Amino acid sequence: MTRFTGLVLTALILFSPTVGAAGPTEDANAVIDHWSAAYTANDPDTIVKNYWPDAILLGTVSPVISIGTDAISKYFSAVKGTGNKNAIGERHAIVIGEDAVLLTGFYEFTGIADGKVVPRPSRFTMLITRRAGEWRIAHHHSSPHVQPKQ
Repeated sequence: MTRFTGLVLTALILFSPTVGAAGPTEDANAVIDHWSAAYTANDPDTIVKNYWPDAILLGTVSPVISIGTDAISKYFSAVKGTGNKNAIGERHAIVIGEDAVLLTGFYEFTGIADGKVVPRPSRFTMLITRRAGEWRIAHHHSSPHVQPKQ
């Protein structure tokens, strides 16, 4: 009977659903996925909520550094109602610590010009940090992705 009980317990352990806690990389990736969804929804208010109040943004098409909520809000206000979209492609994470992850990769913005979809391949680096248990963007740099010569 003891052997049978051991087999049953082993089977229960092996086949029971497990609850995995997300780590820093997963939490940071969730932030940029949420950012991308808000951008695609053309919702500047939700985009800005992904940034810390003292965040720094070097926007893809901005000639200035945007620091803080007001400046970042001003930068993204032009997105509203445009139909622009964002899709994140390749990305990589460097875990700096339990409360900081650096994400870098490629994403593509698409917009509409003269009734046609216009792709704008870009690259990004985002520093995602955790404060009081919440993850947000502390620094975001974006620039056009230079395509290789053919």
